[in-house]
Amino acid sequence: MKLRTIAVTVILGGVCLLGAGCTEQKQGGETTLGQAVQNGNDIIIPHNDRLHLSTDKKWIEKEGHQSDLIRLQWTAERAKPAIVWLDEAGRNKTAIISHDKANNPEQHDHKHISFETTMSPTGQYPNQLFTRFEIPFDTDISEIRTHSSNFNVMNGVLRVAGEKGSNRDIELSVSGNENETTPRWVVRADSSEESGDNTGSNLQFIRYGDDGEVVDSPLSIQRSNGNVGIGTSDPDTKLDINGDKLRIRNKYTPASSSSACSQGQMAWDDNHVYVCVAENNWKRTELSSW
Repeated sequence: MKLRTIAVTVILGGVCLLGAGCTEQKQGGETTLGQAVQNGNDIIIPHNDRLHLSTDKKWIEKEGHQSDLIRLQWTAERAKPAIVWLDEAGRNKTAIISHDKANNPEQHDHKHISFETTMSPTGQYPNQLFTRFEIPFDTDISEIRTHSSNFNVMNGVLRVAGEKGSNRDIELSVSGNENETTPRWVVRADSSEESGDNTGSNLQFIRYGDDGEVVDSPLSIQRSNGNVGIGTSDPDTKLDINGDKLRIRNKYTPASSSSACSQGQMAWDDNHVYVCVAENNWKRTELSSW
């Protein structure tokens, strides 16, 4: 198709697209920018020219969102307006898309804005755009999701913050239909009160059942003193086990009472229990049947 040169003036809420045949008003004179060309229904900006959008309008809902500089509207329920980046051969590589319905009517409604990149050219779906990151709309709390993506923090901090008195959770779940998830484990800084002396906001590992309901907290650590609780959330010693057994699986027999050891180590064999009472100083007690 032969391209024809046109002079196009585009006004969006009082904003001119500079570079699309517009005249930019400048103090002390005016400058006419390059002309756009039309290819079918597309308007093509001259090579290496830019679209320059500016506004002095505030966002005022009753006046129709006057601060919007670009509006991409879907006019059919399964339309997918997108901003797409192409390589030198004109192939899709990346895109930002927002839409309501999925292409497949049998799928659940998508209702999200998504960031998409192509799959591997040598993989199962070569060069196909694939959603990597999505943020749903029409919801009070958006369940932000990633797909086939690893999340790396380079020289920074991965932070989960919340007000005092709230739980701050990292949840490990299983996924189901329509992006539903069911928790299995939660790592939590709990809602216990911060009343000074490093108290409160204790660390807990929460265990969930197959139904997604809490079973218990098998491991907890007190922020104030570092006490570790197994089966208890209120440990009063460095290790507090809420159970009736403690197991050391492997037997060990010191070669002599002066064998290398550190104070507090314990061991056992078929005949004795050994306790290191000082550096390189073992004592033992004999075991008997009853």
